[in-house]
Amino acid sequence: MSTLNLSFFSAFVLSGLGLAFHRTHLVSALLCLEGMMLSMYVALTMWPIQTQTSSPTILPILVLTFSACEASTGLALLVASARTHGSDHLHNLNLLQC
Repeated sequence: MSTLNLSFFSAFVLSGLGLAFHRTHLVSALLCLEGMMLSMYVALTMWPIQTQTSSPTILPILVLTFSACEASTGLALLVASARTHGSDHLHNLNLLQC
């Protein structure tokens, strides 16, 4: 495994571990998701360079588009939960309550 692949893999795993272990605030969960998407975007952008393919791929643009949609949806959920519950603590958000 090259150093570049190891760095992208470790960034993805560290973001996943941050999402799994530090789930107190919605902002921290959203930042961990953004870190995972950013590491995937950079890895997919560097992949054609590592394989020496001459044709550009559309996959990094699609990942960047989905990342922007995910960020806007996450921020909308953050604003909605802050308005209804008063904070962004995840333990206050109970899906069984109406």
